[in-house]
Amino acid sequence: MACHEIAALRLGLMEILGVKDEAERQHELAELGAGADQPGPIRSMCGAKDLARLKQCYEGAVAGLEARVSATRADDPKLPYLRTLIVLTKKVDLDLAHQIEGLRHLYRDLDEMHDFVHEMYPAE
Repeated sequence: MACHEIAALRLGLMEILGVKDEAERQHELAELGAGADQPGPIRSMCGAKDLARLKQCYEGAVAGLEARVSATRADDPKLPYLRTLIVLTKKVDLDLAHQIEGLRHLYRDLDEMHDFVHEMYPAE
């Protein structure tokens, strides 16, 4: 069993961040197997072009995982692993949200600092 949500998120981040590591890319694609080609949030994450879309797809993938866990029989030997994935994906979701918010703060701060420089040195 593979952590498809995490592998797809890494592929999406590689795309957005411009990481050009073919070995890592192939590793994550191998982790996904056929999941990288099936329609849905996993495949969409792999090629996301911006953070908002990546987060939206990630949330969709996590919702699918949660549905899978809730449909898993209590005596299924994979259930503890699946529950652990729920905890992992929740932590990653929180971290991703914090990183996106941090970038939004940087974006706003750049504007504020730019305005501040022009207060000190008015444009002529």
